[in-house]
Order: sequence, then structure tokens, then C-alpha cells
Amino acid sequence: MHYSKHRITLLLVALMVGFVTLGLGVVTAQAEYQEAPELAALVKGGQLPPVEERLPVSPMVVEPVERVGTYGGTWTKSEVKQGSETAFIVLNYEPLVRWGDNGRKLIPNVAESWTISDDAKTITFFLREGIKWSDGVPLTANDILFWYECIILNKKLTPTQPAWLSKLETVKALDDYTIEFDFVDSDAIFLENLASGPKACEVIQPAHYLKQFHPAHVAEDTLEAEAKKQGYDSWYARFDFVADEKMNADKPVIGAWKLVASEIDKQILTRNPYYWKVDTAGNQLPYIDKVVIEVVLNVETITMKAATGQTDFQPYRLSISDFTLFKENEESGDYRLLLWDTSVGSNMGLMPNLNHQDPEMNKLFNNRDFRIALSLAIDRDEINDLCYMGLGEARQATVVPGNPHYTDELSQLYAEYDPDKANEILDNLGLKRNKHGQRLLPDGRVIEITIITTPDTLYGPWVDAADLVAKYWSAVGIKTAYESLSSSLYSLRRNSVDFDVMTWAWGRGSHPLIEPVFLFPVLTTTGAPLYARWYTSGGTDGEEPPAEMREVMSLYGDYCTTADDEARLAIGQEIVERSARELWTIGTVGRVPTPLVAKNNFRNVPEVALYEYMLGQIGHVNAPQFFIED
Repeated sequence: MHYSKHRITLLLVALMVGFVTLGLGVVTAQAEYQEAPELAALVKGGQLPPVEERLPVSPMVVEPVERVGTYGGTWTKSEVKQGSETAFIVLNYEPLVRWGDNGRKLIPNVAESWTISDDAKTITFFLREGIKWSDGVPLTANDILFWYECIILNKKLTPTQPAWLSKLETVKALDDYTIEFDFVDSDAIFLENLASGPKACEVIQPAHYLKQFHPAHVAEDTLEAEAKKQGYDSWYARFDFVADEKMNADKPVIGAWKLVASEIDKQILTRNPYYWKVDTAGNQLPYIDKVVIEVVLNVETITMKAATGQTDFQPYRLSISDFTLFKENEESGDYRLLLWDTSVGSNMGLMPNLNHQDPEMNKLFNNRDFRIALSLAIDRDEINDLCYMGLGEARQATVVPGNPHYTDELSQLYAEYDPDKANEILDNLGLKRNKHGQRLLPDGRVIEITIITTPDTLYGPWVDAADLVAKYWSAVGIKTAYESLSSSLYSLRRNSVDFDVMTWAWGRGSHPLIEPVFLFPVLTTTGAPLYARWYTSGGTDGEEPPAEMREVMSLYGDYCTTADDEARLAIGQEIVERSARELWTIGTVGRVPTPLVAKNNFRNVPEVALYEYMLGQIGHVNAPQFFIED
């Protein structure tokens, strides 16, 4: 077996100090590893190799939140659809590098270490030797190479290269456990992207399994014929399914649990016998034998199951608007209600349509003073009290404390309730009133705004909050109503130019510069679809934004290619500040805590942590160390 010089050095150091330190905890080198009783029985029966042979050379050590756990039990939770990204990333957040310390630093994971060239154009990863897929096949650099060459570079599977890979030039396997990423220009946020969100876990693919479905290894005619025989439209439609571990129970995984069955009303996952992490006492994780994801009709059903103690740990799909319900049933449901910190800058942000098809309304929405007037007309304290039970913070849609660019000033910019000042600004804009007190456009038409929203949200009662905002804006002469839409219709509308103002949470407030969708229009679903298309197409599609937005977009390009940390911090500060001052999104109430419900015997769940999409929702707290007390 080939050993790189780097790996030999690591092993010598480990032997000299007598223990191995692996990012999250410490385990003595002399300790014997233990395993779950069900796996020990399989080893005894000759159906499974000994645990020492199933673990890597240096297993990653996870320090339990409360204490070393015990093996056994089933974790039951609920979801509204099969194959939910949210449901699975909580269980199997296993990227090359991962977030630790509540998102404040990057730590090793599948990659045991890495080096970055001086010009930040080359990153070399040294993989943890001996990790195995759930079928026992070793994980190597080829599993990352397959992802890049056969999935990312294949136009049928990836018609448009993801934006976060735009600077990536080549990926090379230097040996079985060393892989090199080369970039055409320095990519200062590549590592952060590599650790963030569901995409992070897609970089490592079981090449030995997926090769049989890919035309780089099997004749395309053969694949097409087989795909049609199995009811798929094409080989790549079939590949999409077999590559999805959330739906395909045959695909090997490196996570703690593996899907074994998908039924109409539930999905079942069981322990991966080759999982490559241990606790500080040398016990192979995970502690919990099985995970059952019950598939229910709607979010309301999830709420009632959690409130009546029918789920063991429900870490998503719960709304703070049900806080009282959960608190009142804690004792009878034998659970504890946890309130985790959130990175949501505004639980309901208001995004004016900056690409409105009515020329007069478009001028108005693109006028910063008009947006400031709308902001000053909002009574955020009342929204907080009536819709969020006072648990949130009246604030603007911007970054949250803990982010290096946070300032109190930005969070409260134009966030005071000052209808007199709002009226003064509207008067100065020449928006006269008719005899009913309604303000008029220059052509004499009444200004009418409809806020589109949906009740199908995890960020609190948007419909109630939108109703209040409509009253505030109407009070300063802007005739406003709201329209509550189903989630599917709402998604269609907000992805078009057919709306006045849309609601959406201003999220990722702890890490907004990794994916800057809330700092300026990047997605077509964030208030300015044509500006977003212009940006993502490099100016060949959509509509050119105004100068102030183009400048922020340009600054972001500088941010991504600046290797010097101090200089990049300064650029990031300017981006965040200019975005906040422009009010492309108007905030209402933010930092509302996220509710999670855990049965009292479901342990090793932090009392408080950060709930954040970029951190794998709660994946960063290491679900494999959860355990169920007898």
C-alpha cells in the first residue's frame, strides 16, 4: 500500500506522543475499540470483519456533548416527503472538511488535513486512510475524481456548472489518499463552500458502484436500453436516481446510517457497520441502531406528533409560532423544548420587485428613499410581540452577532418605527394623496402593492406578519394588501417578475458571503430575477442592474479572489454594509430562536447551538453521538 510522506509523518508523530488527536476529541492509541452488540454478533458469526479492520488508520474522534453513550434504540422523526434533503443532511453531514465550533472554524473530516499554495490556486487534501464505504470497499481519491470528471464535467448530468466551482480548473488524484484541486484564479472561499450545505456531501461518490451506470465506463447504448427497460427516460435520469442515497437503498454511503427501505409512509435507515468515527472511549459510532423517518401529509401533523411525544427528536419543520403548544405539553409528552440560536437576519424579509414590469412601479421600487420610507413605516416591535411572542429582535435584514462584519448600527438601520419620517420622505418624492389619503403615481394612478406570501414556512406566521405590514404601509398612504399562496404557486410567482413584494427569510446571517444570495440578487427567487440572471450569466442574459448593485457584485468577485485574510475582511465589510444600506431586502423581526423537540431520554443533544443551513442545519453537532437512554 502506498503511503505519502505526509501520512508517514502524521503516523510517526502519533506514535511519539502516544495518542491520536483527531479534530474533535482524543482517544488513546492503546485503547481497544468497541462496537454495537449487533455488529459484534455479526463478527462472531463470520459475517463481518473485526471492528479494528473496519475502522480507518486514525478514526475521527467525536467528543460527546454530555457523556459517552450506550448502544441501541430507534430514532423516530417526521418529514413531509420522502428523500428530504433536510432530513438526511442532519444524519449524514460528512464532507471533506466540516464546520466545527458552531460554524466558527473549519475542521478535518474525510480529509485529515490539507495544504494551500501561497497563491491560493492549489489546495491539496490528504484523505483519512482506511475509511470504507458501507459495503466495505475502501474510499480513495478516485471517489472524488469520479464526482468531478463523471458528474460535474458531464453536461447531461450537470448542464450548468455550479457557481461555487466556477474557478476550478482541474482535479487530480496524486495517489490513493491525496487529491489536488487546481484553480484558474485564487478561490479564497472554496474551503468554506466545501463544508457548507448539502452540496458539500456530494463531492465524495462511490465510484466502484456508480461506474456501472455511467457512459464513461459502460457503452451509452447499453445504458440507454437498460434505463428504458426500467422505466427511465434516459441513462442520466436513471443515474440521478441511483446516485441519490436519500432514495436508492443500494447506493453505498459513508454516513452513520444507511437507507434500507423507502415505503409510502416511512423511510428506514440502519447503522453503517463501517462508519469511521469513534467516541473518546473508543466506541464505534453511531450509538443508535435505526432511524425511522415517518412521512406525513403536512407540517401540522409533524407539529402534533412532536407536541404529543410521538417523535424521539424532531430537529426541523417546527415553527416558533407553536412555542406555547410545545411548552404546555412538555411534561405530558415527556420531552424538552430546545430553543437554538438562529442565523436568520430577518425571519420575514420583504423583497420589493426590482424588476417590476410596470415602469412607474419599477422606478419606485428601485428608489432607495422609497424603500427607506417603507422600512420606517413598519412597527417591528408589534410584529415581534404579536407574531413571535417577543422572542425575536426588531432588526434589519443583515448579518447577525458572531459574524465578523456585524455592527449594532447596521442591524438597526432604518429599523425604528417612524411613520412621520416615512410620510415626509414620501411627500418629498412627490407622491401626492387623493381625497382618500392614498398616494398616487406621477401618472395619477393609485399606488397599489400586494405582498405575496405563504403559510407553508418554517420561519413563523408570515401571513399574520404580512397582514400587519399591509396595515402599516396603508397608514402612510401606500395602498397595500397581501395574498396568501400555496407553497407551489408561491414558488412560481417569486421566481418570475409577476409580483410587487415577496416575503422570504433573510438567512445565512452567520456566513452570508459563502453564498451571497441575500446580499445581492444571485438567485431568481430573491426579489430581482432579471438582475440575478444578468449576474449569473456574466451579462449575457437578464437586465443590467443599477450602478450601486453592480459595484457590490464586483466587490464580491474581489472578495472571492483575495487570499490575504485582512484585505478580504475589509472587502467583506464593505459588501455587507453597502447591501444593508441599500435595503434591497427590508427586514422586520429576526434572530427568532429555532424550536427543536427531544424526548427526555434522547441524550447528547446540545441545550443551545446554532441552527444554520450552511452548517448542515444541525449536522455540525454530530448526530452519530446522540443516544437513547434506557
